[in-house]
Amino acid sequence: MPFEYKRIVVAMDGSEASEHAFQKAIDIAKRNDANLYLSHVVDTRAFATVEAYDRTLADRADEYASELLQKCEQQARDAGLTSVQIDIEYGSPKIKIAKEVAPKYDADLIICGATGLNAVERFFIGSVSEHITRYASCDVLVVRPETDE
Repeated sequence: MPFEYKRIVVAMDGSEASEHAFQKAIDIAKRNDANLYLSHVVDTRAFATVEAYDRTLADRADEYASELLQKCEQQARDAGLTSVQIDIEYGSPKIKIAKEVAPKYDADLIICGATGLNAVERFFIGSVSEHITRYASCDVLVVRPETDE
């Protein structure tokens, strides 16, 4: 009997890489008749000091996350998935996805893009996808952007 993934978490940040990961997640979820959890973590560390000067930053981050996930939820439903849930969290994406979001849904697969939006953090302390791969207690699929080569 072949193994099937039943609870799939997709890390979404709005980058091109996360869009590729999302498309692959739809295909895998359809093949496995799986529940799909679309997760975006609002990186509160990124605007903690700036927020003292611009209080609307947190509101805009919330709005962005909500719009992104609602759009993707509709795309997944349009593709034929019936069990799709959105999840917005706050904190560090590299910690939240692997250690809190995936366990909350008892995920058996996390899908994420190979690169996200934050190149500076990736340079200094490693990528979100690297951290997820290292600390997740379930399988992780890191999706690379398609190239024209």
